[in-house]
Amino acid sequence: MAVSEDAQVHSSAVIEVGAIVGEGCVVGPFCVIGANVVLKERVELKSHVVVSGHTEIGSDTAVFSFSVIGEVPQDLKFKGEATRLVIGERNRIREHVTMNLGTDGGGGLTRVGNDGLFMAGCHIAHDAQIGNRVIVVNSAAVAGHCVIEDDVIIGGLCGIHQFVRVGRGAIIGAVSMVTNDVIPYGLVQGPRGVLDGLNLVGLKRRGVARSDITALRAAFQMLAQGEGAFQERAKRLSEDTESVYVHEIVEFVLGNTDRSFLTPG
Repeated sequence: MAVSEDAQVHSSAVIEVGAIVGEGCVVGPFCVIGANVVLKERVELKSHVVVSGHTEIGSDTAVFSFSVIGEVPQDLKFKGEATRLVIGERNRIREHVTMNLGTDGGGGLTRVGNDGLFMAGCHIAHDAQIGNRVIVVNSAAVAGHCVIEDDVIIGGLCGIHQFVRVGRGAIIGAVSMVTNDVIPYGLVQGPRGVLDGLNLVGLKRRGVARSDITALRAAFQMLAQGEGAFQERAKRLSEDTESVYVHEIVEFVLGNTDRSFLTPG
């Protein structure tokens, strides 16, 4: 193993031969770090944290007690192949969080971006692709092969169905089951999640111009009430606006997907 000289490692922690612990890391009591783990600079494992598998945790990330990071997927097709979990920088991974390795069938990589907050008891499954500044609230679960784009908020006790894409800036209300793709900046709520509007609060917090918010509102109305199929309405949107935010929705709707879409009620 390679443990940096200035890393602080509690005497009760177990670090297997082959692990790499970077400069300024803190490894608390009763943590277990596997042989194929890489901790970048200033990673902190609070206590009773297990990090296993081919897992890399980016700099300045904190992992709180009783989290299990990099264990094998909850997928019966997994046969022990060498797959990976890569976590970016400055994440906060709270108590009892689980994040799994990828699978050969899903590309072999689970990836988490930068500056995320993963609150107590949430789960990130195999082959999920999580963007930057994502918040996953307590006891929510992101299933295998999902794509969660930047600046998404997933409310407490939510379930995101496998292969679902959630577009940038969307918000999923608490206790929602999301079974289809969610457009960028969408607002989803209800026990069986429905697309119920736009994440206007999130847009305003990010300083999006009033003209773009007006364009997004008009686009949402066309998607909800326009003629033709959902994809046909989206194509027409690109012809009627210059807003980059609306064009982002169009590109998302017309992109490759393994699911259908949550459509406006």
